[in-house]
Amino acid sequence: MNNVVLMGRLTRDPEVRYSAGESAAAFARFRIAVNRRFKREGQPDADFFDCVVFGRTVEFVEKYLHQGSKVVLQGRIQNDNYTDKDGRMVYRDQIVVENVEFAESKAASQANGSYRAPAQSSGYDRPMDGGQPIPTDNPTGGFMNIPEGIEEGLPFI
Repeated sequence: MNNVVLMGRLTRDPEVRYSAGESAAAFARFRIAVNRRFKREGQPDADFFDCVVFGRTVEFVEKYLHQGSKVVLQGRIQNDNYTDKDGRMVYRDQIVVENVEFAESKAASQANGSYRAPAQSSGYDRPMDGGQPIPTDNPTGGFMNIPEGIEEGLPFI
């Protein structure tokens, strides 16, 4: 079984890219710093993990996460070994993220200075091929307003 759960802060803004080819897909890369629970003198206070996200999760990462965001992520460790231009084998591990969630409230994020408002939707989607933006039917970004008085029917309020 290959399963990892980490909680840490992004060390920089996620880098979103689009793969080339017929079935172009979005992916995002970022690094998180995970504090060590027990520290020895002279040892680092945190471990750093390279992460990659694919699919619909990329939209969430691009819109809401930035440097300093505290997140909990679940995924798997994957070897990304390759031979460099000098013929040397380079060994690298990365976390392939399958699920990512906020690990602190908006108020806590604002208090430590890591909160930034999410990018506002322009009402246009960016096409995978880099062409002209495509107008969307939903300028609210997929969210809907909840009518007044409906709280009684919702089990989680």
